[in-house]
Amino acid sequence: MTNTVTSTAVPAATIGARLRGALPVERWENTGFPGRWVGGTAMVLGPLLMLAGALLRARFPFFYPDQLAAYERHPVLMSTAYGLFAAGGLLLWPAVAVVAARIGARSAGWGLWGGVLVVFGLFARAFHAGVDHLAFQLVRSEGAGPATDAVTAGYGAFHVFATLNLAILAGWIVLALGAWRTRVLGPVRAAALGLMAALPLGVLKGTTPLSLVALAGLCAALVPLGLALLREGPRPGRAAVLRWVPLTLVTLGLMVLLGQAG
Repeated sequence: MTNTVTSTAVPAATIGARLRGALPVERWENTGFPGRWVGGTAMVLGPLLMLAGALLRARFPFFYPDQLAAYERHPVLMSTAYGLFAAGGLLLWPAVAVVAARIGARSAGWGLWGGVLVVFGLFARAFHAGVDHLAFQLVRSEGAGPATDAVTAGYGAFHVFATLNLAILAGWIVLALGAWRTRVLGPVRAAALGLMAALPLGVLKGTTPLSLVALAGLCAALVPLGLALLREGPRPGRAAVLRWVPLTLVTLGLMVLLGQAG
């Protein structure tokens, strides 16, 4: 009599393979980190959010005493304006990473230094946004007068991010020159990108006509490039979209809740 041996079937796909199938991620060969979808979306949203934030606070005088007084009178409006501006600046880093990678594929030096300087400058602007937020909380708790006195007392004090102020200005010029020299952008859109060097920097800075020119130039340079990047490759399937969108929204919601919990 022959004994029948029952074999245990080995799963054909590992958990990792199943996850890659359920939540596919496009390869980076053509764009580099962080990829076409993140980079292209950031190119579209980042400049538009910054421009929207600047427009919302445009009717208030530029310097910090007036910005703090405006927050005391219009806290929701000013919080929204500064929040949109900061969120747009945050989204610029993946956009710049993709632009720098495209420049670097043709000229490593221009891509390296343009990307590094601009990203360091974005870190400095994120620091400024944190100081803005603290100053607005002082207005809420103490009033605009004491908050203005506190900001005045500390204005100009040394901090490590002050060393990056030159990067905020020069980075965009280097990146724009690199984009023009490597034909990643045409001369007009490269010049528009370079206008970002004129965007005022520092703590509690409002909006000037030059601010709007600089941000309009950023939109003219990056938004069409982002849309073209999103159209370059194949679109994701419906099933992948229906999995990725809820997962992304849930993740963002959890990040907000955990952030508020401290």
